[in-house]
Amino acid sequence: MNKVILSGRLTRDPEVRYTQSGKAVASFTLAVDRRFARRNADQQNGQPTADFVPCVAWERQADFVGNHLIKGSPILVDGRLQIRSYEAQDGSRRYVTEIVVNNIEFNGPRPQSAGAPQSAGYGAQAPAAAPQAQPQQEAAQQIPDSDIPF
Repeated sequence: MNKVILSGRLTRDPEVRYTQSGKAVASFTLAVDRRFARRNADQQNGQPTADFVPCVAWERQADFVGNHLIKGSPILVDGRLQIRSYEAQDGSRRYVTEIVVNNIEFNGPRPQSAGAPQSAGYGAQAPAAAPQAQPQQEAAQQIPDSDIPF
């Protein structure tokens, strides 16, 4: 099984591109804090460290990333580890390790940035597309906590 789940923050605004066939692809790097600190001459004891994990999202997930995430966004990523290689212009073989994203979830409040558009809320549900969807949402909101199985 090849499954990766990460929780972290975007290190920069995501980069969204489109293939020649029109598929969206978003690239971003996720800073994932470690639970322990490295102890070497370059760092003081107890300072947190992070791993910087390259991620790539395709199609609908790429559109979501481009429209809703900015530098500093706290997210959860579910995907698979991919290691690929290619030949560089100088003829050398290069290897890339990245996470191919299957699902993305918000993991906290949206970071404030000067250029970020203000919206109804970070992670807020979009209004129902059709009137018949509202009664289902209202019914789901009225479930008592004692009926939830977890």
